Amino acid sequence: MNASNLQRKLSYKEKIIFRVKKFNRKHKALSFLGLAYAVISITSYNFLFYFYSNAKRFISLACILLFFVSSSSFSHPGMSFDISFDSDMNIDGYSGDSAGELSEVIDYESQAELSVTTVDEALIEEAMVSDNPDASEAEHTVSDNIATLSEILAATSESSEVSDEESIISSEEVEQQVPLASTMTDYSFDSDDWQIILVNKQHPIPDDYEVQLGTISGSMRCDERIISPLLEMMRAANRDGANLIICSPYRDMDRQTMLFTNKVDRYMNGGMSYMEAYNLASQAVTVPGSSEHQIGLAIDIISDGYSSLDEGFASTVAGKWLADNSYKYGFILRYPQGKEDITSIEFEPWHFRYVGVDAATVMHDNNICLEEFWSTYVD
Repeated sequence: MNASNLQRKLSYKEKIIFRVKKFNRKHKALSFLGLAYAVISITSYNFLFYFYSNAKRFISLACILLFFVSSSSFSHPGMSFDISFDSDMNIDGYSGDSAGELSEVIDYESQAELSVTTVDEALIEEAMVSDNPDASEAEHTVSDNIATLSEILAATSESSEVSDEESIISSEEVEQQVPLASTMTDYSFDSDDWQIILVNKQHPIPDDYEVQLGTISGSMRCDERIISPLLEMMRAANRDGANLIICSPYRDMDRQTMLFTNKVDRYMNGGMSYMEAYNLASQAVTVPGSSEHQIGLAIDIISDGYSSLDEGFASTVAGKWLADNSYKYGFILRYPQGKEDITSIEFEPWHFRYVGVDAATVMHDNNICLEEFWSTYVD
């Protein structure tokens, strides 16, 4: 047998060691360089050889990681996700808050697909403008229920023609009550009084609270105990040339929950986690159980000359009349301008809440909101 065939082929590692030994014998003073070369070369070879021999395994792992990153909630979604606050819904010139029953929910599948950049900008824009949950709920509904004074009178089986004498007597009785309330020096209000119940994010509706509903007009309802003062206020406003129109009174838990759940689902379908969707939804829609509309004591008001629920209503004849006179009938402007840090709700000149004449007079005379009233006057 040929001896050359028996000679074993040197491995890469053995070749490196042979070269280093040869270098060190010739350059003993530089032997450390030879050792360093040997260590770096052998280590690099072993590292690259390991990945080469396991190439299929690492390619599979990389594909799995790429799929996970592209489909997880912290990546940018490339799907249909319209979260604009613009709403095209308008019936007979009326658009606003949750004015009336919820008869139609936005068809999410009909929304145009947005790019990654558009989604990010839309999220930021919505978070900035959604500090007004009561008003922003209107984009999810079609407003088909409003009630004028004559419609309410007809619904309550009263004559729509009120004589001037009856109106004057009613007006005088109210004017006599307000000064009496204003002359009180020691104010004390019971926390159990249904008229002044405090409902907001920090004070949800008590589990045992019972709403006593009465019909305003058609399917529109509110607490039956406030219908009479509401009518008196509308009559007085009408005499002074301000024609008030009622919208969005009582809203039950099911409808409020549907509004909120739809908003959360909408954000989650866009790639957000549940907690992210919940937190953002709570800024756009009142959390179920913390809306004054659910206790039947809150009413949104517009006029025949101004049907939008926005700050412009404050400059109308009806808006000014309500700001100056609603307290005489037990109603307060619930979210006044300048109290946003306290109420956590932006200025809503259309949102009025019944609290009774005495409490309303105290709040009006002292320019305070319901939260401040509770911290000062309620035992």
